[in-house]
Amino acid sequence: MPNVKDMTTYASPAPTQAPAARLLRRIGIDTQYVLLGFPLGLVTLVVCMTGFFTGLGLVVIWVGLPLLVGTLMVSRGFATIERARIGPVFGYRIPHPAYKKNPGGDLLRRTFTPFTDGQSWLDMLHGMFRFIPSTIGFSFVITWWIAAISGLTVPLWDWAIPDGPDRHDLPELLGMGDATSTRLIFYFAIGVFFAGTLYPVVRGAALMEAWFARGLLCGVNELREQVNQANAARDVAQQQKAAAVSAEATALRRLERDIHDGPQQRLVRLAMDLGRAEQQFATDPDAARATVAEALAQTRETLDELRALSRGIAPPILVDRGLQAALTALAGRCTVPVDLDAPVTERLDPLVESTAYFVVAEALTNVAKHSHASEVQVTVKRNQAGLLVSVSDDGVGGASLAKGHGLAGLADRVQAAGGLLDVTSPATGGTQLTAALPL
Repeated sequence: MPNVKDMTTYASPAPTQAPAARLLRRIGIDTQYVLLGFPLGLVTLVVCMTGFFTGLGLVVIWVGLPLLVGTLMVSRGFATIERARIGPVFGYRIPHPAYKKNPGGDLLRRTFTPFTDGQSWLDMLHGMFRFIPSTIGFSFVITWWIAAISGLTVPLWDWAIPDGPDRHDLPELLGMGDATSTRLIFYFAIGVFFAGTLYPVVRGAALMEAWFARGLLCGVNELREQVNQANAARDVAQQQKAAAVSAEATALRRLERDIHDGPQQRLVRLAMDLGRAEQQFATDPDAARATVAEALAQTRETLDELRALSRGIAPPILVDRGLQAALTALAGRCTVPVDLDAPVTERLDPLVESTAYFVVAEALTNVAKHSHASEVQVTVKRNQAGLLVSVSDDGVGGASLAKGHGLAGLADRVQAAGGLLDVTSPATGGTQLTAALPL
């Protein structure tokens, strides 16, 4: 398939236009394409054949080389015209291929560069052999038009044919009689048949000629575009995979650090307190009860930290109630006042919801820890391109996506979801974090 980005759709009739008008417009476009293609095919046949074989014959005295180059350039001009002509047949503008250039070479190398360009030779090959589909298509189209027009208008011109003794009409030869009414009905029926089959015949002839031209003039370029798109898609997939691995590794390191700095230390102290209480029960029961009470407090704090960590891994409210409810809970827990604008109520793809949630969660955490902001604005909007998440604050600024900063792992997470993350944080103050996530 051709590259859609390089194509401009031709203006088509309004959807409210009658189907008959659209049909007539299509027949007109295809007819003029085929009828004009026949004389163009003859001209390009003469020019390309003469230039190629004359230049080939004169190569031994070097005169043929410039003649061959000139023929290739003329063929390129005819190919440019043909690409513009086949656009209306297909309904979109056909992109021109990139011809090989040699801007850094001397004049002689630049002159003979078309010899090394495969598309230039394909253009000349099209100029040599385009007359074959052009002639076939022209024969069918002109035959169908003449038969349809002459058959439908037979009552207007039949009187002009003299009724001499040597006149023998087709109805009479078929044994249908020689009455004037029978003759008129027969030829009018033939006109109706050719008029009824005019569209498929004209359309088929135009497509035959257009596909022949497209295969030689655009096929290599379209194949190259497909390869480039496939390579670009592969590179994007590899980048997303690497970003996902990096984001996962960052999340695991952070979880390990948080567990080591929080619940693990508390559990170690809890074990020590319980061991001390066990020893105190025999000698000092009151002190033992106080130690147990302190251990219970440590247990509650440990449970609170574990709940916070579990929200960072897979918040239940996000899974159960969706993105809007989860963001509302995040805004309620933030130590900085949050102005939340998240009208997205429908459920989205789980990866998109999770990524958007962690973007807001990480941004609010950074605001609370480092920005010294007095207010945060969180906006989540859905448009045709995807989901747009924006977090803005009036803090000190200076945030960055560079490696070693806290937002680097968040950028990997967004990239792994196929999105983009941008941070604007001037040193004069204020930070805006924007994530665009595809749906």
